Amino acid sequence: MTDLVRVVVFATAPADDPGAVERVYHDISRKLAETPGLRGNELLRSVADPRDYAVISDWENLAAFRSWEQDAAHRNTTAPLRPYQRPRPEPFGIYEVTASY
Repeated sequence: MTDLVRVVVFATAPADDPGAVERVYHDISRKLAETPGLRGNELLRSVADPRDYAVISDWENLAAFRSWEQDAAHRNTTAPLRPYQRPRPEPFGIYEVTASY
């Protein structure tokens, strides 16, 4: 068994700026490149609705993720994605990998 932790964040690009989520994803990912415990992340785009995305990050373990999450600096780094985040009412979605680091 692995200690790997996978975190999923759902986001929707606004109709008037369909590239918004992709832009902020790339910016945030560059800033997080050297984050201790972060193994990488991917941006997935919904097959059903190309404005819907999932950001999946892989962490070495839960302790590494919690340490990063509890650091106040992470809020500033990830803030650009927050306006596009949304709750997930569907039980599942099918996504294509759009980018990964």
